Amino acid sequence: MSISAAFFAQAQDVSVIRNTVDVYSGTPMMGSAKFNAMAGANGALGGDANSLLTNPAGLGVAISGEISGTLSVAGNKNSSTWAGSTIDYNKTKTDLGNVGGIIAFPLMTETAWKFINIGINYSNQSLDNYVESAGNSNMIYDFDVDKSSEFAGHAYNRYGHLSKMSFGVGANYNHNFYVGAGLNFLSTSIDQFDTAAFQSLQNNSMEYFSKQNTPFSERSSGFSASLGVIGKLSPNFRIGAALETPTFWTIDRDYNYYNDAYTGDGQGYENRKLTTPLKATVSAAFVASKNFSLNVDYTLGLTKPDYKVYGPAERELNDFFKDNYKNLSEVRVGAEYRVQQFRLRGGYSYISSPMDALTISSYNNAGVAGDQSYDNLILGDRNLLSFGIGYDFKSFYIDASYQNVTSKYSNPFLRGVLSDQVDSAYYSANNIVSSDAYAVSDVKNSRNNFFLTLGWKF
Repeated sequence: MSISAAFFAQAQDVSVIRNTVDVYSGTPMMGSAKFNAMAGANGALGGDANSLLTNPAGLGVAISGEISGTLSVAGNKNSSTWAGSTIDYNKTKTDLGNVGGIIAFPLMTETAWKFINIGINYSNQSLDNYVESAGNSNMIYDFDVDKSSEFAGHAYNRYGHLSKMSFGVGANYNHNFYVGAGLNFLSTSIDQFDTAAFQSLQNNSMEYFSKQNTPFSERSSGFSASLGVIGKLSPNFRIGAALETPTFWTIDRDYNYYNDAYTGDGQGYENRKLTTPLKATVSAAFVASKNFSLNVDYTLGLTKPDYKVYGPAERELNDFFKDNYKNLSEVRVGAEYRVQQFRLRGGYSYISSPMDALTISSYNNAGVAGDQSYDNLILGDRNLLSFGIGYDFKSFYIDASYQNVTSKYSNPFLRGVLSDQVDSAYYSANNIVSSDAYAVSDVKNSRNNFFLTLGWKF
């Protein structure tokens, strides 16, 4: 606990930790409506281009060519509660969520190798997120002798997207064993803001402050590779295993800085190198008949995020993740039932919290600071429930699905240190706010996602 508290006493922005885990260490799992209806569980089933999201060996299962496009409608709701007040936020965004295609090449030979298939898959998901937390009239900040203000609220605002383009090849050996490999190219665009508001006790005017080194923009690119196998234990049972290398990220950031001893206010640039966790996935599937299938995937992170060290900031980040980051753990379960040409699908997914319990200094509702422990700081457990329907027109098909993703977490903000060695304070045009403790709101996040896929088999 002392290590955790010591880390949070440094200049690191909480958003760096959040984005490292939530954005860079995760990968887009937006597939087709079928894939999303089954909660992304297809590691031992395969059969289409979305196999590149879980197990590239699934490419080898396909016996015909296929191409599809998916429209996504992503709804995001945050309810942030602090100091007895709750502020809700809702946003809906429509985008191209997934495009995938596979070409099947039957091998007209006497060997047991039946198919060599090539697949391509593009996934895209929004990173937009806005959390606004209420103010607290018990928290008074004295700028000078005759000017005092009360804390009037805080806003965390992130815009952007995360995309993944994958290319892969899969092979079919005697319709009993499948092997595949894929290359993944990722890109991220983030624009982020961290703003605190204070209201004057003298004239009720509102003053807005930006945290040191914000707003900032990040443009990042990453690369990873994956390998996988699927084996049939019997006509009804399959098992699969896949390994995805760490993603090697290059992160370019432009940011605003304030109160520099030599240049005053200005704009800066930095480059970072990040290696995210190595991941392993094991899968099992039960195929009762052509009308029913069930798949279970379990993914485990085998390593931890690691920044290339250029100075104290990266060293502090690595120490924090070494001591407080819990390896990724995710379970996905999905099923499909066919009634002639109709398709009924459902799924469930659980992702564990990525952080150990942390102790930080935080304000209570009375505005008094003290040490408090949080078991879901920054990010919490996530539960996903999904279902979908589809209809097969022989050569063409149409699928639709719905996902509900929920999580609860504690959202720290406001802390900013100003000293000879550290500057993470909040700045307006005329004043500076520093705080030795955090304010922490309770956030309930609910995402309601809808997907529509049109596909063609050839």
